[in-house]
Amino acid sequence: MARRIGEVLKNGQPDESVTIQGWVRTKRELKEFAFIEVNDGSTMANLQVVLNPDVPDYEEFLKKLNTGASVEVSGVLVASPAKGQRIELKATSVKVYGEADPETYPLQKKRHSFEFLRTIGHLRSRTNTIGAVMRVRNACASAIHQFFQERGFLWVHTPIITASDCEGAGELFTVTNLNLDKLPQTPSKDIDFSKDFFGRRAYLTVSGQLEAEIMALAFQNVYTFGPTFRAENSNTSRHLAEF
Repeated sequence: MARRIGEVLKNGQPDESVTIQGWVRTKRELKEFAFIEVNDGSTMANLQVVLNPDVPDYEEFLKKLNTGASVEVSGVLVASPAKGQRIELKATSVKVYGEADPETYPLQKKRHSFEFLRTIGHLRSRTNTIGAVMRVRNACASAIHQFFQERGFLWVHTPIITASDCEGAGELFTVTNLNLDKLPQTPSKDIDFSKDFFGRRAYLTVSGQLEAEIMALAFQNVYTFGPTFRAENSNTSRHLAEF
């Protein structure tokens, strides 16, 4: 059974046999052997894998071990002579589950701009930057939940979609399944939202306060942690801090 790389880096000992699964971050080919670094998302750090030519089908799979390839590596942990890492994995077998063409795979061993990462939403979570952001966000959310839970508060889930145009939500985020090319109209030529999915105009909420107040009248101490949206088309750091 494969072990998580984070656990191996923390608890693994030399001479221990392990199997890991993950994605290739980098590859370095030397004359007598090759190195790959593998990450499975369990930690920011990579596990260095040493590949010797005596590994079965060495030449064949080495061509496939490009950045982004999905692999399974089995081998023996050894003490690493390199600085900054305690152990490394000396491979005895390698399986390549999915290849990544270096000519088209967008993530490489270099810094990518946020603008570029926005264009590859399905892959950007594999970068160190987004990985760090998500871990910080997770830690902050965990601490907030712990703070309120230890003080007897109840976490309530407020709706994402609401019919209340609170704080001007309808000015920016209207939710509808009406055909925008042929909107139904009332006799006064207004949009007939009674024909919509919810039977009235609905919005993405910008506040969970109304529902939290209702819940507080039943449970007293409550808090919300649901997603909301800012009802203003603002992209500055000042508006983000306010929100």
